Parts: sequence; C-alpha cells; structure tokens
Amino acid sequence: MIESDEDFLIVTQIVRGEKELFRLLVKRHEKAVYGMGMSFFHNTEDASDFVQEVFLKTFRFLAGFKGQSRFSTWLYKIAYNSAINSIARKKEYQSLADKEDLQENNTPERKALKNYVREAIMEAVKDLPERFRICVDLFFFYDRSYKEIEGITQIPANTVKSHVFRAKKILRQKLIDFEGFDP
Repeated sequence: MIESDEDFLIVTQIVRGEKELFRLLVKRHEKAVYGMGMSFFHNTEDASDFVQEVFLKTFRFLAGFKGQSRFSTWLYKIAYNSAINSIARKKEYQSLADKEDLQENNTPERKALKNYVREAIMEAVKDLPERFRICVDLFFFYDRSYKEIEGITQIPANTVKSHVFRAKKILRQKLIDFEGFDP
C-alpha cells in the first residue's frame, strides 16, 4: 500500500470518528509543513506557529478531502494558501532567494562576491510578476513538480511550466549584464 493510500485510509477513519489517528498524519507531514513555514517566514517561532495553524485548518476541513489527489498535495495547498494569506496580511512576501548563506568557511572576498551575486538575483526575482515568482519559488526552492504546483496553486501544470520558462527567460535577460554570468 502506497503512502497516499494509507493517508486516505487514515483520513477516512478520522472522519468516521477516530479523531486520535490525526496525530499519525501530523507525524508524517509536520516536517514538510515546517519546512514550508521556514521558507516563507524564515524563523523557527513563526514556522512552528504556522505548522499549528495549518494542522488546525487541516483537521477542521478533513471531511472535505475526497482523495482526488494525494493527501500531501491537499495539505500543501492548505499550507501554501495559509502562508500566502499570512504574508498578504503582513504585506511582506520574500522569496526563498532572499535566504542568507550560512556557510562560515568562506573567505571575506568569497562572502562579498556571493552577497553581490545573491543581491543581483534577489532583485531580479523580486521584479518578476507575482505569478511567475510563486511558480519559480515552488519549483526551484521547494523542489515541487509542475503537477504538485498545480495542486497547490490551482494554476494548470502547463501554465506553471510556461511561467517557469518565462521567468527563467526574464531572469537570464536581467542578469545578462551581470559580470560573470554565463547563460
């Protein structure tokens, strides 16, 4: 039995009244939801709060899961929408491209060059239309497939593919003048 089938069986049992089984779903998926929280909020406290919020919403809407997609895709959609709504309330969306490099074994010159490159990429990504930026983040930084991004954002997979392609083209053009960039 594959994991998504097991998740569906667990959901079915929870909806029928075996509410204590919800902890199994939390245990299976909390690391992924926490990772998404860290990607959006960049700190452990907000990411932990985010995990609680997502699983509370998931529990509340569990009867709405019909098994038409993998449970993880349905859960990530709830998580994604929660994160986007939270960020919209705060009005401070930051791409994962904004994440700092924590490697300490770099020389000061290397760190300065990496910061310069990161700043150029961050600025280029920030300037992308939001629909492109979201697809780029989920594809490159969250390592999600086009089909999974479709399930999370409700943007058709072919459109996601097109957005990623167009975003790469825009980024390539913006970075073409950047010293050392070789498309």
